[in-house]
Order: sequence, then structure tokens, then C-alpha cells
Amino acid sequence: MRSYFTSLLIPALLALTLTASAQSSRRQDDGDLTERKNLLKINVPAIALNNYSFQYERAIGKKISAGLGFRFMPKTGLPLKGTLETVIDDEETWDKLKALKTSNTAITPEVRFYFGKSVFRGFYLAPFAKFATYKADLPEFDYTVEYTDPSHGISISRTEEIPLSGDLKTITGGLLIGAQWKLSKLLYLDWWILGPQYGSSKGHLKGTKQLDQYEQQAVRQELEDLDIPIVDSEVHVDGNGARMDLKGPWTGLRAGLALGVRF
Repeated sequence: MRSYFTSLLIPALLALTLTASAQSSRRQDDGDLTERKNLLKINVPAIALNNYSFQYERAIGKKISAGLGFRFMPKTGLPLKGTLETVIDDEETWDKLKALKTSNTAITPEVRFYFGKSVFRGFYLAPFAKFATYKADLPEFDYTVEYTDPSHGISISRTEEIPLSGDLKTITGGLLIGAQWKLSKLLYLDWWILGPQYGSSKGHLKGTKQLDQYEQQAVRQELEDLDIPIVDSEVHVDGNGARMDLKGPWTGLRAGLALGVRF
């Protein structure tokens, strides 16, 4: 999947560059670029993480621009598993979550204030908002059922599974510190140096399965024992399945290196 998207994105960017170059061949003065108020960019390093991040930026003043970013990640396993394993320091929680399949989308509007000679060039500060949705599938959530058979008086222990899926929606705001350089007449390099962000999150994980009283108790215990960082959780279990509601603060860092074409 990753190679498929990469094979489409890079040629598309190059094609846009060549087209723009051909259209501008009749222009003799670099000052004509002031008529070109738009930049279209792609965050190149993010492709290695199966993330496809684009940004459209438009000049709205001599040193001010407005931008809109869009990011999506197709369903895949957890990225940066080694890092996440150190963050989730509970071994039992990690054993259950490492098989998680996740995808996400995000929209990021921003306003940039440049400190260089003109818009699109030099260091900048960019207040931004970010609206993201993370989807998750955990097809094999294990739980152990233990009880005493009343008819025979023996202890019984068995392992069962319940599939879980859900989503988490986040709203954050932050300030991006960055710098942008002109590489050629039409090509630009945008370095998103550091963009701390903070906000809130809300979502759920849900699984549907017929559960007897012993299974309900076991599923409830396993879900309550999950040590999920950042967010708070509330577990609800009945004879038709289980649901974990997630809510709490959300934080993150925005960074990247984007290649753009001016048009």
C-alpha cells in the first residue's frame, strides 16, 4: 500500500513542477512570482511512516499566509512500536495492544507570520488548530474466564476472545515554529521545526459478543486493567458485549520536512 501511494505522489509532484515551469517560461523577471500566491506541499519523511500529509498555503498579505493541511494514514499496524513499547510500561497492556490496527485522518488550518523578506520565505510562527480522527481495530482481545463448576465442584479456566473496534476524535491547538526556503524559481522547502499542541480527546472501543456472567466479569477486569496513557477510561459490560469510553486531554508535537511547488 505504501509503495502504491508513493509511486503516485512523487510523479504527481514532479508533473506539477514541470507544468508550472512550462507555463512560466515566458516570464523574464523573478518579480513575476509575486503573482503566484499559492504553494502546494507534501511532507516527504512522513511517507516512510505510511502517513500522507499535504498542505495548501496561500499568501494573504506581504508577510502573512493562510494554510490548510490534510493528512491520512491507511489502516496499518502500530507505527514506531519500539517507542510505544517504552511509553506503555505495563507488559500485559502492551501484549494486548501490539496487534492493534489503526488508521487516521487530520485537518490542520493555520495562519503564518513570516519574518523574512516576504511571504513564503524565512522563519515563521504559525498558530494552528488540528482536528483528527483515529480509528482502531483489535481483532483478538484475550480474556481469561475462571469459575467453579457448581455441579462438579471443580475449578475451570479458559481463554476467550472478543473483537474490539472504535475511534478517537481529538481537537488541539498549537504554535508551529518553522522556516521555509526557496530552492529554485518554483520549488520550496518547508521545515516544520517544532509544533507543540494541546487539546482534548473523546472516543470509544466496542465489542459485540454474547457473554455469560463469568465472561462479563472477566472482560470487565481485563479492560479495566488496561493502562492506556494520556486518556481516562470508563468500562461498561453486559450480556451483549463491552464498551470502553475514552476521554481526556490530548497532546502532541508537529514536525516535518515538506517539498512544495509555487503556482
